[in-house]
Amino acid sequence: PTESGFTTDVLALYDWAKERSGNSTILFWGHSLGTGIATNVARKLQEERGVQADAVVLESPYTNIREAAAHIPITKIYRQFPGFGYLILDSLALGNMFFPSDENVKVLACPLLILHAEDDDVLPPHLGRKLFEMARSAYKDKTKVKFITFPKKLGLGHDYISFNLELPALVK
Repeated sequence: PTESGFTTDVLALYDWAKERSGNSTILFWGHSLGTGIATNVARKLQEERGVQADAVVLESPYTNIREAAAHIPITKIYRQFPGFGYLILDSLALGNMFFPSDENVKVLACPLLILHAEDDDVLPPHLGRKLFEMARSAYKDKTKVKFITFPKKLGLGHDYISFNLELPALVK
């Protein structure tokens, strides 16, 4: 799998769904790694086809893959060693893995909803907040960008925001 391949696959899925859905709303919903794919596809649609996504929902997002890799728990023990940036983080770029949501949200114009749990121990909530701030500062219509955090007491962590019973109403 590659970043380009994921993006191409989701564009093909979008085309397939659009062809069969009539005038139904189609939104891109990405979770974790998928948030980078969702923003890539929304940007590609907008820039290459002149089509604005109906909406983008980012659940447990990050700014870009380099920053995400620098914060995920599995890299914690390696961060202290010299060469961590070069050997681990730069190798992602050498493999053409960027997932630049931070750059993508700066050019999007569609409604954007960012969801993050305060007890996310995989991708820290400050990455979601940072992405929100970047998008909000770039969007002309600030009302199109929303950020919702879920308190620690709910225990949603990285993987269970979708279990929240209020989520359908929040997305609407």
